Amino acid sequence: MAKRRKVGNLMALAVLSALVQQPMHPYQMASVLREHGKDQNMKIKWGSLYTVVQNLEKHGLIEAAESLRQGGRPERTVYRITEAGRAELTDWVRELLSTPEQEQSRFTAALSVMAVLSPREAADLLSQRLIALDKALAARRSALAEAAREVPRLFLIEEEYELAVAEAEIGFVRGLLGELTSGTFPGLADWQAFSETGIVPPELAELMERGLHPQ
Repeated sequence: MAKRRKVGNLMALAVLSALVQQPMHPYQMASVLREHGKDQNMKIKWGSLYTVVQNLEKHGLIEAAESLRQGGRPERTVYRITEAGRAELTDWVRELLSTPEQEQSRFTAALSVMAVLSPREAADLLSQRLIALDKALAARRSALAEAAREVPRLFLIEEEYELAVAEAEIGFVRGLLGELTSGTFPGLADWQAFSETGIVPPELAELMERGLHPQ
C-alpha cells in the first residue's frame, strides 16, 4: 500500500528530483522539468508549482537558500533540498519502483461502457485509435533512437517503458478489433441486438445483476 506522504502531489516528486541536482528558484525548476520532459512522464499542473514549493518548504523538505533580484524583476527565492527532502525523494522512488499501483485511464473507462455503441461503430473507432497509436509509436521510436545517440540509457528508461506500454496497447486494440471485424468476439450477436433494440438480453442481464468484475 502506498504511503501517505506529507506532500503527495507528483509535482513534489518532480521538484525534489530537480533540486537534488542544484538549488533553483521556481521559474528555473519549471524550465528544467519541461526541458527534461517531466510533464510527459507524470501528471503535472504547472499552476500548482508555487503551492507545491511552499508545502515542501513548510514540511522541511526544501529550504530557502538565497533571494535574487535581477533588474526590475520581482525578487526570486532560490530553494535547495534538505536532508529530509533527500530521504523523502529516495524513499518515494523506492516505493514507486517496487509497489504496483492500479492506475485508471480514459481508455479503460471507455472500454467499460463500450456496449452503449454498436459493434460496428466500436470497431470503426478502435480502427481510428489503432492508426493514431501506430503513428505515435513510430514517432516516439524515432525520437528515442535519436536521443539514445547522445543521452545515456539511464535517463531514457522511462521512455522505453512508455514505448512498451504503447506496444502492449496496440497489440490489445489490434486483437480486439480483429475479433469484432471477424465476428469471433464472444456474445457479439447479443451486443448487436442490444444496440438495435436497447433491450438487454436475458443472459447479459443476469450476469450484470450478479456483478461482472472480479474482486
